Amino acid sequence: MNRMSVRQLVAALPMMLGACATLPVSGPTGRQVMAHAAGQEEKSFRIVAVDSQAALPVAPVLAGAAGDDGAAPPTDMIGPGDMLDIQIYEAGVSLFAGTHPATAAINGAAQAERLPMMRVDDRGEIFVPFVGRMRAGGMTSTQLAGAIRGALKGLSQNPQVVVGIAQSVTNSVILGGEVARPGRLVLTSNRETLPEVIALSGGYRGEAKDLAVQVTRGARAQEFRLAEAMQGAARDWRIRPGDQIEIIKKPQTFAVLGAAGRVEQLPFSAPSVSLAEALSAAGGPNPNLGDAKAVFIFRFDAGGAGAAEAPTVYHINMMNPGSVFLAQRFVMRDKDVLYIGNAAANQPGKLIQLVSQLFSPIIAVQGALVNTGVVR
Repeated sequence: MNRMSVRQLVAALPMMLGACATLPVSGPTGRQVMAHAAGQEEKSFRIVAVDSQAALPVAPVLAGAAGDDGAAPPTDMIGPGDMLDIQIYEAGVSLFAGTHPATAAINGAAQAERLPMMRVDDRGEIFVPFVGRMRAGGMTSTQLAGAIRGALKGLSQNPQVVVGIAQSVTNSVILGGEVARPGRLVLTSNRETLPEVIALSGGYRGEAKDLAVQVTRGARAQEFRLAEAMQGAARDWRIRPGDQIEIIKKPQTFAVLGAAGRVEQLPFSAPSVSLAEALSAAGGPNPNLGDAKAVFIFRFDAGGAGAAEAPTVYHINMMNPGSVFLAQRFVMRDKDVLYIGNAAANQPGKLIQLVSQLFSPIIAVQGALVNTGVVR
C-alpha cells in the first residue's frame, strides 16, 4: 500500500504542478502588473517608478489659498437686510420736532433726532422722512450719511447726519457643521483668516485629521483639509463677507489589498501619513505570500487645469534599502489603494500545503491501521 501511494503521488505530481495557476491568490504578482501596463493598448493607467526623490509625487497646490485673497471690502459697507441707526442733528428749527416751523421758537442749541430703526430692503433702499426713498446698498455708512445730509439741505439749517449699522448682514459670514457655535458671524476687520473665524465661532468639534473645510464664495466652492486651514497651505486664506464655511466630518482612509499582513481599510492616524507609516499599519508584506519588490500605490492623479483625473500606479521596490527613505517622503492621499503583489514563488508552497492537506488523512488512517494490527 505504501508503494502504491508513492507511485500514485509521483504520477499525479505533473498534473498538480500544472494546476498551480488555478490555485487561489490574493491578486496579481508585481511582474503581472507591470506586464499589463506595458501591454495595454488604451493605456488605461500609467506606472511611475519611485526610485529617486525627483520621482516622488508633488503635493497638489491649493489654488487661491495663499496670501491675501483680494482687497478687503470696507467694514461699514451697507447691503440688503442690514438694520440702520440714523441720527440727525439740527441747529435752530428742527424738521423732526413735530412743530410747524412758522410757529416754532428759534432755539440756537443743536437738536438731535433718532429715526426709527430702518431695514435696508431687498432692493438696497431705505425711506428717510422729508427725503423719500434713497439708495443705501453698496454705500458705506459715511457715504450714506453724506447723501442724507445733501438731500436735507434747503429743508433744514445745517443738518448733521450719523449713520450706524445696528445689525449687519452684509459684513457677516455663515458657519455650519462641526463648529461649537454655528450661525452668522459678523466680521470686525474683514481681514480675518480662516483659523481666526473658526476660533471666533468657538473652535471645531472632533479631531482635525477627520475634518474637512468647504468655503463657498459666490459660485466658487473649494474644499480642503482642516489641518491645511490651521497650519498648512490655507492658513492665510482671508475670509470675505458673504462667505459660507462648512466644517465637514470626513475621515481620510486608505485600502490595503494583495499579499499584505492585513487586508482592510485603515484610517489615517494623523493629518498626513507617509507610505512607510501605511506599510507599517498594514503589517508590511506577508512573509509567506508577499513580494517586497512589488509595492504599489493606486490613485487617481489630478491632471492640469481642466484635465480629468488620470489613473496612476506608483511602484516602489522595498528590497532596495534606499526605498525606505523614499517611503518616508511619499505622502499618502485619501482613498489611496496600497497593493502588495504576490510573490511568484509562493504557488509551489501553496501546492505543497494543498497536497499535505489532501494526503494527511490517508496517512493518518494508514498509521492507525498499522498500530491496531489490521494492516501489516
